[in-house]
Amino acid sequence: MGPQVGTEAPDFTLRDQNNEEVTLSSYRGKRNVLVVFYPFAFSPVCTNELCAVRDDLGSFHNDEVEILAISVDHPHALKAWSQAQGYEFPLLSDFWPHGATAAAYGVFQDKRGFALRGTFLVDTSGVVRFTEVNEPGDARDQNGWKKALAAL
Repeated sequence: MGPQVGTEAPDFTLRDQNNEEVTLSSYRGKRNVLVVFYPFAFSPVCTNELCAVRDDLGSFHNDEVEILAISVDHPHALKAWSQAQGYEFPLLSDFWPHGATAAAYGVFQDKRGFALRGTFLVDTSGVVRFTEVNEPGDARDQNGWKKALAAL
């Protein structure tokens, strides 16, 4: 079971598509963070979801909020996907230990080796304010994310 609304979000440090470390707690006191787990780079539903983020980036990546998209893919695969799709936001690799961050958030499918579509809005104090978990083929409605951000 992952973090619930009103609890502290598990901290993590992961490498992004540029092989640079990104730490969730580094945003405390500065920006809210939308943590978005997805199964795999290059898959159709994941590509559609993150292209929707790309096409409305100002809603999820601005002075008040940062989006951190996380999968179990290797940073090199994330770099290729980012370049192919023109993503200008962090794609984080939960590659090794495989799925450890997704497991901390309760969305890792250990028998299948990937994360469910988990979304967690973490406020500037590190507290979870919104959660949503969808199955791999069940695309998310990003209007829910916008409503959660507006409610902060």
